[in-house]
Amino acid sequence: MISRHVRDWRFACALMVLSSSASANMGNLATTYGVLPTDVASAQALSLFNSQVSATYYNPSYLTKDTRGELTTGLLHGDQSLKAKSVSSNGFQVRNGDTLSNEPTQHVLIGMKTNLTSLTKYERPIYLGFMAGVEKYGKEMMAFSSGTSATGQYLTYGREPLFLNLGGAMEVIDGLSVGASARITLHAEADMKTYSNLAGDTQYEELNVSAKPSIRPILGVTADVGKLLCQEECFFSGWEAALSYRGYSNTQTSVNAQAIIPGTISPPGLLLSINTLDSYQPDILALGVQYKANRWRAGVTLEHQGWSALEDELKKDTIKDQANLKFDDILIPRLGAEFEPIDNIFITTGVAFIESPLKSTSSEDVSYLDTDKTVFGLGVAMELTDPPVLAFPVRLEFGYQMQQLKDRDFDLVTSFPGNPSNPYETVTASGEVHVFTGSLTLKF
Repeated sequence: MISRHVRDWRFACALMVLSSSASANMGNLATTYGVLPTDVASAQALSLFNSQVSATYYNPSYLTKDTRGELTTGLLHGDQSLKAKSVSSNGFQVRNGDTLSNEPTQHVLIGMKTNLTSLTKYERPIYLGFMAGVEKYGKEMMAFSSGTSATGQYLTYGREPLFLNLGGAMEVIDGLSVGASARITLHAEADMKTYSNLAGDTQYEELNVSAKPSIRPILGVTADVGKLLCQEECFFSGWEAALSYRGYSNTQTSVNAQAIIPGTISPPGLLLSINTLDSYQPDILALGVQYKANRWRAGVTLEHQGWSALEDELKKDTIKDQANLKFDDILIPRLGAEFEPIDNIFITTGVAFIESPLKSTSSEDVSYLDTDKTVFGLGVAMELTDPPVLAFPVRLEFGYQMQQLKDRDFDLVTSFPGNPSNPYETVTASGEVHVFTGSLTLKF
């Protein structure tokens, strides 16, 4: 008979193997951090009123607010220190220190906005915007990881897949602009057939891989209240209101494998099917109000995120379907302001309070962790109106953001055979995230 100590040792070793490096990220670049420095620095409070190309994601209708075309390039570095401190365990301490993950996300960003009016018969300007971001400074377009974890994994942090948005906008009447764009993600499928022996040597292999785009809508409308209600200066001058809807999206991978081992497994063979998703963005409805004066502006945004729909999505996920994860819809308040203390020098700051959408404090095998967050941002921008060589202005921007994660306890539970008791460990999730970003925009 195998002693209890030997069984416990084997179970602990198995957990260590299973916990190798799983990090299934349900966040995305724009929602988790922000796209351009103004979005990062204002904690996305002023993103509904940002006329740069990131408007294609947050509020495409605001592309009309700056009639100039622009070409933008930038870098974003997210430095994550995510912790899970063991509170109690049943002898299966499988972690090495409190730090669970410190792998950064590193994006190169590129965007363009242009006026398409000359291509149409309309008198009112029509604007087109494009925005893209690629992980590891342009080296990794399909960042994807989905798996179980014995030590825990954070819900919304990790490497980010390709970020891609395309949209347009026009001012339909004086003071009222509308816009629409598409968020594009990739859904990949792989089919494999092979003959194998018990040593794993294969022959007669066949592998087919395909990836197709998934297009989700983003809609926005902006009202310049003063322009709509007043012919001249009045009480409502300087006030703007914006409403934006972003449809849910995700990155998805499906794998179907068929293995035949002559003499052991006959045709059609051993069938394996995996269907999993990553980088989920819920339906988001955002309402914002901004007041703009001569040298400053301030705004507030209320953002509703419909995370509860993810429960049904995960039931179709063959990696996470056993976890019985529960989510709540959340409402996020964001406050931001921008000042111009000196001509063409802008200072941006913002704060946001984000409640965790993860209702479950235990998720079998998957071990998702997530906490409430307080987000602070600060940034500076400089516009060179008469740069050397170039005929049009140049805008330089830098942004910083800190996300402070509030402590929250989770029970780690497993279905692995031989486990004598559940939960096998209770941990306290905490940590902080520092985001640094910069961009260069050429106006034309």
